[in-house]
Amino acid sequence: MITDERFDKLMELVVHGFEIAGVVVLVLGALGAFVHAALVARRDGLPKAYETARRSVGRAILLGLELLIIADIVLTITVDTTLDSALALGLIVIVRTFLSFSLEVELEGTLPWRRPAKSDRSDAALPD
Repeated sequence: MITDERFDKLMELVVHGFEIAGVVVLVLGALGAFVHAALVARRDGLPKAYETARRSVGRAILLGLELLIIADIVLTITVDTTLDSALALGLIVIVRTFLSFSLEVELEGTLPWRRPAKSDRSDAALPD
């Protein structure tokens, strides 16, 4: 049977794994975005490359933030189960959710509830 101390250590390792994954996604996503943008710049010019880099970096940030939120949630519900840590988690989730929402609107160019449904997007691509 697993003791509370061993469980806490295991959960701390899980949390560190998600934190590392979040940072790796941020770093590699940004580097990949810049490499991809450089290739696009050679083919399609700088304005298209800028837009490509902006969207790709934004997507990497969104995914990295999601992984970091997972780490914070796991830490709070398994290891540091105090009211202070729960309040800190709430604040962190609010800030990160606001950042994610802002990035999503920036990337898509519209509010989520103003976007056409996925089936509408595919129908729009079909010829009449």
